[in-house]
Amino acid sequence: MRRAAQLALLIALAAGACFAEGNEGGGSHLLLWKWANFLLLAGGVGYLLVKLLPPMFAARSQAILKDMAESEKTRQDAEARAAEVDLRLAGLEAELGRLRADSQRETQAETERLASHTAAEIAKIQAQSVQEIGAARKAARADLKRYAAELAIDLAEKKIRGRMTPAAEDGLVRGFVRDLK
Repeated sequence: MRRAAQLALLIALAAGACFAEGNEGGGSHLLLWKWANFLLLAGGVGYLLVKLLPPMFAARSQAILKDMAESEKTRQDAEARAAEVDLRLAGLEAELGRLRADSQRETQAETERLASHTAAEIAKIQAQSVQEIGAARKAARADLKRYAAELAIDLAEKKIRGRMTPAAEDGLVRGFVRDLK
């Protein structure tokens, strides 16, 4: 309000100076109108600036304050999340240690399980091998007995053929025929 009064006083002084100059020359009437037009335009622009700029500046200040408050809240949220992440990281070392210990226990248990399974498989294979060897031995003995019997039969046949004469053959056939009757 005070500024508006100062502006109005300045305009009035300028207008008075124009009227004082206007009385001295002939083209002063035109100059007076130019100054009046300028003063009206300057007054209108000044009025609009005084009327519109303060609310615009106040709104801009409010927006800046609101943005600053939001930024502060965002910063605090980020700090809180960072603190939470730090807590998680601190607990992460303990969690990793626990996971390593669990992994070692599981690995040891798996190793023992595999060792016992392997031992059982080896025992099973050994028992099966013993059975297969026994079966192969029995089969070999049977083959050997059969071969020996074949050799004995062949040898006996050769001996009989060597002793067999036509007269002995006739005697055997007659004895066979007699037995049939």
